[in-house]
Amino acid sequence: MYLKQLKLFHFKNHTEAEFAFSEEINCFTGPNGSGKTNVLDAIHYLSLSKSYFSNTDSLNIQEGQHYFTIHGVFDLDGYEEAIYCGLKQGQKKIVKRNQKEYQRIADHIGLIPIVMIAPGDQELINGSSEVRRKFLDSIICQVNRDYLQNLTAYQRVLQQRNALLKQLAASRSSDTGTLEILDEQLNAYASPIYQSRKLFLEEFKLLFNHYYQIITDGQEDASVLYESQLEQGDLISLLHRHSHRDKLLQHTTAGIHKDDLEFLIGGKSVRRFGSQGQQKSFVVSLKLAQFEYIKQLTHKRPLLLLDDIFEKLDDMRMERLLALVSAETFGQLFVTDTHKGRAEAVFGKLNKQVTAYHF
Repeated sequence: MYLKQLKLFHFKNHTEAEFAFSEEINCFTGPNGSGKTNVLDAIHYLSLSKSYFSNTDSLNIQEGQHYFTIHGVFDLDGYEEAIYCGLKQGQKKIVKRNQKEYQRIADHIGLIPIVMIAPGDQELINGSSEVRRKFLDSIICQVNRDYLQNLTAYQRVLQQRNALLKQLAASRSSDTGTLEILDEQLNAYASPIYQSRKLFLEEFKLLFNHYYQIITDGQEDASVLYESQLEQGDLISLLHRHSHRDKLLQHTTAGIHKDDLEFLIGGKSVRRFGSQGQQKSFVVSLKLAQFEYIKQLTHKRPLLLLDDIFEKLDDMRMERLLALVSAETFGQLFVTDTHKGRAEAVFGKLNKQVTAYHF
């Protein structure tokens, strides 16, 4: 699987751009703000129908314009697939496969698996639990359609329950019949989500450990732990125990939307005790494990996007990383760098050719 062609119209700072890509290594160089990262984000859109950097689609429309379009042609096991993503100001986003619009954009997820490593990924370590849950969900959703459906349904019912808690508080009502119905619905979706996350972490942490040992030359022990309130019992019981608190705070304080991941090195918190280098190595290892997990379950090699990766690691760890990702087991690679020629020089040492684009 690889991306053959890409066309952009009014996407971020690209008025119009067209690229023909190599099946192996593609590098975009130029100063900060030149648009190289925006090309990676466009590729991310074609895969997951959303930006890697912004939750608001309209922010990706070029300033002064009223729409953007992204066109990509992929080779999927020898068959050409044309993917289109477009948005007009004030209208819904449209995603098409071979000129046929998806009725549900969620049906597109998983067709083109992708993994991206970017400077902002440091938030996996230092950010909120929501950032880590999104990371967790983004992996499982690409390989498990049932999980995506259960997660979407859970989030919908959660919104309804939170709205009801606000209504009950405003009306000072003690009628909890509808609340109990929503509790049952939440529980029905939460249980398979919890089980999927547990199973995922059991497999994922082995892959993570493998890559962390390679990146750090086996100098440290690291681990990833899954934390969930459902370890204490089923969600119905949890919701009953938190009922008074939920009504007081007017939102749902227990459930799988509170799950988290704990990252450790030598048994200590990476967030609190890890050096900058350790944290960067940890994040890169998480992303490489994400790649391998998706590859094993889908039998597809995800597109791998490395944004400003040369700024993230020291030379020794960088060489180990690039030797890994340029191996045949990884597939098509996209890299951005502020220094022209640096990527070609580094990959040249590994006897790899680079297709370069300079902005």
